[in-house]
Amino acid sequence: MNDTKLNTGIGELFMSPNADEMRGFLRNKKKQMKNKLTTVAEAIDTYVNDGDYLAIGGFGGVRIPTALIHEIIRKEKKNLGFAGHVSTHDCQLLSAGKSFNRCDAAYIVGLEARGLSKNSRRMFESGNVKVTEWSNGALSWRFKAAAMGLPYLPSRVMLGTDTFKHSAAKEVECPFTGQKLAALPALYPDVAILHVHRADVYGNCQIDGILVADDDIAKASKRVIVTTEKIISNEEIRREPGKTVIPYWCVDAVIEMPFGSYPGNMPGEYFSDEEHLKDWLVAEKDEMQLEEFVGHHILSSKDFYEYLEKNGGMNKMKQLMQAEHLY
Repeated sequence: MNDTKLNTGIGELFMSPNADEMRGFLRNKKKQMKNKLTTVAEAIDTYVNDGDYLAIGGFGGVRIPTALIHEIIRKEKKNLGFAGHVSTHDCQLLSAGKSFNRCDAAYIVGLEARGLSKNSRRMFESGNVKVTEWSNGALSWRFKAAAMGLPYLPSRVMLGTDTFKHSAAKEVECPFTGQKLAALPALYPDVAILHVHRADVYGNCQIDGILVADDDIAKASKRVIVTTEKIISNEEIRREPGKTVIPYWCVDAVIEMPFGSYPGNMPGEYFSDEEHLKDWLVAEKDEMQLEEFVGHHILSSKDFYEYLEKNGGMNKMKQLMQAEHLY
């Protein structure tokens, strides 16, 4: 018998990885193939509660559910848990709303080549947010474990690193080889918000390009809200069933929201609005200026359509659509 002491991360585990608890919830979840069309406001009111743990689809500034995040801020949802899985503008938005108090962090604060979000940094340096660290791969596989109905998945990521030390992973011994592996606990969010290219009224979703972890996030979460660029018929969905990456039985609410990822990029549809993202970074340098900026763009906008109008409306969207096909 190997008496070597196995390491364990010192980070807090924010969500229970108990697969049977999640199965009990899903057993009672209604899975009828019914019309789930609603509005952004109604979906956030119904399915996002203070204190919930939130997972967000997309990757960096690509295919993020901006319209839903704006509504979370507008509704002043607070004390959320948050999966910081390559979270750039979405983390920037939630930090502006002071919406979360705990975070599983893999990639946060940075907006990739655009620079660092000063306000996100202030949020994490305030001491008001509990942080447990992971790599991006580790967070992806935590969702994968949950989607598979397992309490954890074994992996080699993070072993021997400070990231492992500050995670909530545990070192385990493989029963077949005796090798040391990292046990990554399943992550079962309370609610997921996603933006997709196409969906039918029942919630069958199609995504063009890289999925990232959206399919696993949808299967791992108790409640799922989807915004879509376009509603298509169920007949069109059935014509090419292999394109359905998120099935209807995962989804609780569907909202048709063209340009719902703006100012992020929607692959094949529109490019990111780099000018507006730069405006965000400038506004964040001063807390009072940021408060006015958020007030103007989000809090005083009755909905996402008004926000789009404030930033150039359809003329700007057409420019971004053209730009997407130039790069």
